[in-house]
This record gives sequence, structure tokens and C-alpha cells, in this order.
Amino acid sequence: MTYVKKLPDGLANKIAAGEVVERPASVVKELVENAIDAGATTVQVDVEEGGLSLIRVTDNGRGMDQEDAELAFERHATSKLSREKDLFQIETLGFRGEALPSIAAVSNVTMETGDGREAGVLIRYQGGKRIACTPSKSRQGTQVEVRDLFFNTPARLKYVRTMNTEVANVADVMNRQALAHPDVSFRLYHHGKQLLLTNGNGGLQPVLAAIYGRQTARDMLYIEAETDDYRVSGWIAKPETYRASRQYMSTFVNHRYIRHYPLTKAIEAGYHTLLPIGKHPIAALHIEMNVGLIDVNVHPSKLDVRVSKEEELLQLVEQAVRERLQQERLIPAGDQKRAKSAPASEQMNLTFAEPAPKPAPEPRREEPPAPSEPEPSPVSHASAHEASFSDDAPAEAPEAETVFEHTDAWPEEQEAPKREPEAPATESTGPELPELRPIGQFHGTYILAENEDALYMIDQHAAQERIFYEYFRVKIGDVDKDVQQLLVPILLEVTKEEEILINDRQSDFENIGIFLEPFGGQTFRVHAHPTWFPAGDEESVIRECIEEVKNNKRISVHELREEAAILMSCKAAIKANRYLTKDEIQALVDRLRTCESPYTCPHGRPIIIHFSDYDMEKMFKRIM
Repeated sequence: MTYVKKLPDGLANKIAAGEVVERPASVVKELVENAIDAGATTVQVDVEEGGLSLIRVTDNGRGMDQEDAELAFERHATSKLSREKDLFQIETLGFRGEALPSIAAVSNVTMETGDGREAGVLIRYQGGKRIACTPSKSRQGTQVEVRDLFFNTPARLKYVRTMNTEVANVADVMNRQALAHPDVSFRLYHHGKQLLLTNGNGGLQPVLAAIYGRQTARDMLYIEAETDDYRVSGWIAKPETYRASRQYMSTFVNHRYIRHYPLTKAIEAGYHTLLPIGKHPIAALHIEMNVGLIDVNVHPSKLDVRVSKEEELLQLVEQAVRERLQQERLIPAGDQKRAKSAPASEQMNLTFAEPAPKPAPEPRREEPPAPSEPEPSPVSHASAHEASFSDDAPAEAPEAETVFEHTDAWPEEQEAPKREPEAPATESTGPELPELRPIGQFHGTYILAENEDALYMIDQHAAQERIFYEYFRVKIGDVDKDVQQLLVPILLEVTKEEEILINDRQSDFENIGIFLEPFGGQTFRVHAHPTWFPAGDEESVIRECIEEVKNNKRISVHELREEAAILMSCKAAIKANRYLTKDEIQALVDRLRTCESPYTCPHGRPIIIHFSDYDMEKMFKRIM
């Protein structure tokens, strides 16, 4: 008796569809990628009922003749690969030949296509079975209609979300495609209402304007960097424009949107201490590399990839972001609405002009804090400012009002600066804080200062946090592996899992100066630790090291020292409701000007905001 059987083609296609077609947005993604691979310069997507009732994708690509159109619905039939070695040199978005048969297996599909040279062809599929194949009018391009999605797979249909949620996911897919291919004009309609329109003129910033809004796009910064293997270019938001989710950071490799967590972390590392805790930047970065350095054949969704020489790429991205931000004077306007709600057309869910040269900043002072300021002291608790932030609530369906009204070209001053990649800067090259004249103090918390152009408010606690952070960071960083021998050892009780981990990774702990000796049962004795550990906080830092090894399989001494510097600077800084003398205020402002990054505290909160003369005159109705 035979237990192993070959599955019927219809059942096999439904199983394959479970991997490829998760929701209406998956269908849109696959069909739009096919259109782009076919050389389309215009792609229009119409959806109804969130895509469950209708998805129609129309393009002006090269189209197909009848023979190719019929073959396209066969499993593993593709025009993008012809031999085995092509799998390691993939230059197209699709390559598996699974999309059309998988979609046809769980819906009713009509495809009309033609190459413009002879009569076109119209093919209909119902639940994976072909029911018609007839000639149609001659035109170049393809139109695919998908109706009644999941009509024959009720289990999958049951888990489809609300119509607004599905529309949001479709809009997100289209946004990503528009950012990946600014040279293609994309249009998205839901029940005839326009949700997205891009002009396809090749500029990335107009696409950002269509998605995030014109003002947000204007305020973004162009970055560019290059090595022998990689070229990075794109736009990043200033730190005052942030979101509560990482969904607004888009990375593209060879014009393919990818979901690569290390790249996302590299972007955020470039914003180090410039963003509030729990907040994330808006970014759209294009990475160009030889196709032999990337493997996209990892998952059916083609969102996950493997990158060769990944560490080199991550360093390039982080450095490019950091150096670009260092060129900006990051003082937000006092009347700016911070952390405002994201426009409804922005990315939601996919579980998928060069500044003029500025004078060099004054050299950083290496002397310890001034005697008039409180002496830094060891700490045992994090700042009260490290409050948690909840994610933004899911947005409703995109609104047409947010669509960017395109002109022939983006304003000239917004063009991406074209320049040769610069050598990495050896010191901070950003603009320094302007010279300020302190004029008083507000509620013992904020320092008021002025110059010829504006009124400035400085958070005194955040300002001194930054001063101490940069001082401690240098002092802690100067320490190598010097260890402090303890007269009274620390006794550390651990779990059984941690006991096994410590015994197995003993050498890793010793390499950073933590010496753990078994002391019976699940207890270890610590008789020495690095001298840079904050006094009084040694046990918690050691436990953080154990957690880092458990979660990340390694210990990052750099990150531990960063946390220690932040911890000590927060505790040492003057608090709110502390009134300062005129000399103390002047000393604080002068020392802030010597900082590498005097705009945010180590937790990413703003230190200083300004009200320009124009802002003040508007508030007092001198300008109408």
C-alpha cells in the first residue's frame, strides 16, 4: 500500500499560494513587480473593498503574445531565469515563476495583454482552472484583474482584517514601490478615489512629498556615500521629525525594497543621542551593489536578503547618516508642532541643497566640570526622562488630500546635491551653536538667551547632561582593561540557564575585565571588574553583560560604556527648579557651545529651541 502520493496540481497551487499570497497587498506587490520587470513606466492600481472584491493592475510594459501569456500561468514558468547560474546574478524583482499561478488558484483572474505588434490575448482563470482564452484588441501592455480573492479558501479569508486595514497595507506596498522606482509613475485608487500619484520623473524627493507631505519632504536631508563595493544615497529626516515606529525607514538594494534589521539599526546608530527614546527617523535609502554580493532567494516574500561584506555596508550607512547630520544646526523652532500625527498616506503596516561651509567648531575642552557646577556622582537609577512611548495608533485609509500636486520639476533649491564622496571627517565639521547672550531664567528650569536673530530657550538639565555625557564618554573611553580588585567580592545569584552560559563563556567575560568564580550552587563570586563601572551600580552592569551575551551572543563594551556615560551624566546634571546665578548661566551656555553635538541631550530630547524675529512679530500681530 502506498502512503506517499503526488498532490494534484490544483491543491499544490493552493499550498504555494499560502506562502506567496497572504493578503490583498501581497497580490498587489507581485503584480506591480511583474509590471516593473516588464519595463513599464506607468502602473495604475485600482482596488475595491480593500482588494478582496477587485484588484486591477494596468501597465504599459512590453506585454506578451498568446504563447507566453498561456505559459505564464504554469508553475515555475518565468522569463527572468534560464540557467542555474542566473540564480546568483538576479537583477529582476521576480524570478520564481509562482505569483500568477498562486494568485489564480485562490481567485478569479482575467489577464489581457499584448506586445503591440499583433492582436492581444485575453485569458480567464477561475479557482486555478482556465475557462477562456480569446483574442483581444491590440495594444502594448498588460492588465490583470483579480476578483473574489480567497473565495475558495475560507480559512484564509477568515483572517483578513478590516477594509481600512487592507487598504492601508495596499497603500504601503505602493508607497514602497514608488520610493524604490521614482522613474515609474504610480497611481493608486480605492473605489475611484485617488490615494497616490507620482509623476515618475526620476526624483526621489517628489515621491517623498507625495507620501509624507510637501513640508516633511522639503525638510529632509540628502546623503551620499560610496566605497568600492557599495554606493548609498537617499534622504533622511532631521531629528525633530520622527515617528514611533520603524516602518518609516525604507531601505532599497538595487531598487528592491528589503526588510533588513541590521540596516535599520545602522541608520538609527547615525542618529545616536539625537532622537528621543522610543522614536525613530523617516528615511529612504538606496543602496547599489554588484548583484553577486546579495542573495534574494531567501523567502517567498523576497523581503529578506543576505548581504556579503555586511559589516562594511553597515559602517558606511551609519557614517553617512552621522556626518550629514553633523553638518546641520539642529535647533528646532519653538512654535513647531513636534511628534505630530503621521499623514494617513504614510507607510503603515508591512509585515513586510548642500549647506555652505561653516567655521570649524571650537576645540572641545577636556577639563572637568567647573567648580560652580555640581560634581558628577555615581548613580544607580536611570533618568526620569527615559519614559516609554507607545506606538502611534494605526491610521485609517489614506486620504486623497495628502497627494502631492506635481509640477514639471521639484524646486531647484531642493535638488539632491551632486558631489564627490568626501573622506571621513576626523573631527566634528558641523556648525557650532550661535553666540548667545543670556538674559534670564524661566521657572528655574529654562535659560533665556538672545542674539541678533532670535530668542532662545535652553533646558538647563538637558544642556548639562550633554556636557557631562561628552566629558564622561571620553574619560570612560580612555580606560582599556584596567580592573578594580574588590576587597569585598560581589555575590551574584543566577538562574540555571545563566550558570551554564557563564561557565561556557567564561573567557568572554574575562576579556572585558569581569571575573566570575563559582561559589557553590548557582552563585558566582565577582572579585574584580573594570574600573569604568559606575560606583554603586556594578552588579546591575554585570547582569546587563550576562543578558547581552544571552540575547546577542556577544558583549559590546562600546555599548556598555555608552550606557554608563549616559547614566552618570543624567544623575550629575542640575535639575529643574534650580535657580542659577548670572555667572553660572553664562558658564553653562559657554560650555554648551564647546560640545560636539549641543542640540540634544543623551536621551535625544532637545536642549535648545528658538523663536525667530519673524515668529515673534507674527505672534504679536505685527505681521498679518
